[in-house]
Amino acid sequence: MADRQTMPRTMTGVVTSNKGEKTIVVKVERQVKHPMYEKYIRRSTKLHAHDEKNAANIGDLVTIQECRPISKLKKWALLEVKERAA
Repeated sequence: MADRQTMPRTMTGVVTSNKGEKTIVVKVERQVKHPMYEKYIRRSTKLHAHDEKNAANIGDLVTIQECRPISKLKKWALLEVKERAA
C-alpha cells in the first residue's frame, strides 16, 4: 500500500481577482447545515491559484487543482476555465 497515489483535490469557484501576475483569487462556496437550527448556510473560502497563461478574468467560473506550494499562499493551480463571464 506504500505505492498508492491519490488524486489531487479539485474545486470549482468564481474568480474574484486577477490583479497578481500569474495569480488568481477564487471564491469557492459550500453549504453547511446549522447544528441547532438545521438550516443550510452558505460559507465561502478564498483560495489563491496559479494561472500560468493569465487566462482567467474576474467573474469566470473555473476549476482549480491542488498542487505543490508555489508561494506562501498559492497551493492551487488553474485546471480549466469552465465558463467565461458575460
